[in-house]
Amino acid sequence: MTQLDKARKKIYTKEMRFISRYEDIDIKILIDNVRKGTVVIPANRNHKSLKRPIGIGKDLKVKVNANIGGSPLDLSLKKELKKMEVAIEAGADTIMDLTIANNPKDIDRIRRKILEKSSVPVGTVPIYQAVIEAGGPQNLTIKKYLEVYERQAKEGVDFTTVHAGIKRRALSLVKKRLIPCVSRGGSIILSWMKKNREENFLYKYFDDILDIAKEFDVTISLGDGLRPGCIFDATDRAQIYELKVLGELVIRAQERGVQVMVEGPGHIPLNEIEKNIKLEKRICKDAPFYVLGPLPIDRAVGYDHIASAIGGAWAGYLGADFLCYVTPREHIGLPDINDVREGVIVTKIASSIADLARGNKNERLKNNLISSARKAFNWNKMLDLSIDPEKFEDLLTQSIRLNKGCSMCGDKFCALRIFR
Repeated sequence: MTQLDKARKKIYTKEMRFISRYEDIDIKILIDNVRKGTVVIPANRNHKSLKRPIGIGKDLKVKVNANIGGSPLDLSLKKELKKMEVAIEAGADTIMDLTIANNPKDIDRIRRKILEKSSVPVGTVPIYQAVIEAGGPQNLTIKKYLEVYERQAKEGVDFTTVHAGIKRRALSLVKKRLIPCVSRGGSIILSWMKKNREENFLYKYFDDILDIAKEFDVTISLGDGLRPGCIFDATDRAQIYELKVLGELVIRAQERGVQVMVEGPGHIPLNEIEKNIKLEKRICKDAPFYVLGPLPIDRAVGYDHIASAIGGAWAGYLGADFLCYVTPREHIGLPDINDVREGVIVTKIASSIADLARGNKNERLKNNLISSARKAFNWNKMLDLSIDPEKFEDLLTQSIRLNKGCSMCGDKFCALRIFR
């Protein structure tokens, strides 16, 4: 049985008990949210190294995902394992392995090692490997896709992106865009439909995907293959059309007892983020919302992680449940280890801002405690409570300090000393 099946039978799983303690939430409220589909717990029964199960959705803290994975131009198992390690240390709640390679065996090798080592849930996008094994988008078949999907599920993948919401009508809708498609999975499906003049096989055979997901309790993450890749295309007809299809697929998954969440944009101006959150919650029956960013500006190249954190904090406050990090190298190239760490930290800041604004008691307490430590010049306590202790300690050692104060004012002109 899946976590959803067990919640419907009021069976408390070890993952539910862990999340209840970790998030300080009544387990009865948690299990009710899982039952309703407003919370998912990605925890494949075959992921043996999973030590930190998480819940994503209603009444829980906003979670952060870090994408890692090599490319044909930069493929190294050692490097990807280091990225995973750094991401988890920096506070990532989940890892997604997006590795692509000329040899599918390299993809298997990297994924299996990540699953062996990762203490947090791991996600993948099976169509990436399927298209490589098929020899190109035009050769893809549902048989090949299901073969790859089942392989990854058996190995312990906790959640998978499935681009089943792109139907043939999308081919005409994307023609009106400035940038037709920025989703790798979305572009594969669009190319396949155009070439074969058939309906999306992921949509057509969605029930077969659900069969495998249910067997291993893989959470389906419904991919936003038509997410806007620039402000010009934000909240357009193509995006909303796909969202409506995803709403249908949410119901189909939940009826089968499969946990499901929905992915979202993408490039969205700040004033349209609230509309996007409300649309997803209404159309997709309050399924957990997993957003990439969102990025509220197109011109922040090199600083996209900061732009993303601004959009992510606002989205999280308004109801987004899961933030996919963006790194400084977004729109430029494959992130390195330092990019991964910085991407996680700034996204963790965004999620913590959202949690604080949403009234999370633990986040409020941490803010009060660090303020008390600041008042008392307790640098060690501030270090423990900071989101990025490593950066705090590094800056602290570089700063000139007299007695207890800092180099901004010194002891004589310190505001905390002038007026007590």
